[in-house]
Amino acid sequence: MNQNLIYSFEVTDDYLFDGNIHLRQPKIGYRVSIDTILLAAAVPAKNNEMILDLGSGTGASAICLHYRVRNCRVVGLENDPNMLALARENVLLNEFEKKITFIEGTVIDLPKQIGKELFDHVISNPPYLNRERADLRKNSNSQRNNANVENDVDLSSWIKSMSVSLKPKGRLTLIHRADRLDEVLQEVRLYAGEIKVYPIWPKSSLKANRVLITARKNVATPLSISSGLVIHTKEGKYTRVVKSVLEKGEALSI
Repeated sequence: MNQNLIYSFEVTDDYLFDGNIHLRQPKIGYRVSIDTILLAAAVPAKNNEMILDLGSGTGASAICLHYRVRNCRVVGLENDPNMLALARENVLLNEFEKKITFIEGTVIDLPKQIGKELFDHVISNPPYLNRERADLRKNSNSQRNNANVENDVDLSSWIKSMSVSLKPKGRLTLIHRADRLDEVLQEVRLYAGEIKVYPIWPKSSLKANRVLITARKNVATPLSISSGLVIHTKEGKYTRVVKSVLEKGEALSI
């Protein structure tokens, strides 16, 4: 086996989009959530555009996006060698290797392969918790902590790296916790405008717990807030729009 495809944990074989996407992921630790799939669905990418996925993990967002927009080109950046190997394997399993590439590196020090390129879109599902708020004692799994808890790369650094990688008027898209929206907007406004906030409600009777945020570099259009997306009906089933995203890989209109 190619050395680049060796990882040190047990995996499960899972399938997305009615079985059309084959995804291997850690049996224990960070596993793909609905947030990952919603992020991919929220990107208004077109054929022949270049997309950068910062913190690509198992490659799920990149693969889901390419499944929907078959002639886009996606580059993923991941600092965990094990997850990087798994992402590369997932690309091969789905025969997307001609259009998706994963590179090892950190968000705070972008590698030369990425630094010399400017992208039409940059997407990210950055860690949701800052270290002060997270209780790492409750979760000793290092991969889950890396995905969920900021380390030396804080929210400001994530959004700065997203912005510097964009073409002028290119679009950044990220998903984050609703209770950190203030912080996210403060950082995004340093680089981009035409900000759109898309709340995600677990149920219509509950508070939003996630937000999708999209903005365009060097554009001054004012912020707008969408009515957002409700995940579950009162009966606990997925709503029609969510089912179309999770089962068919369809886009979200933000």
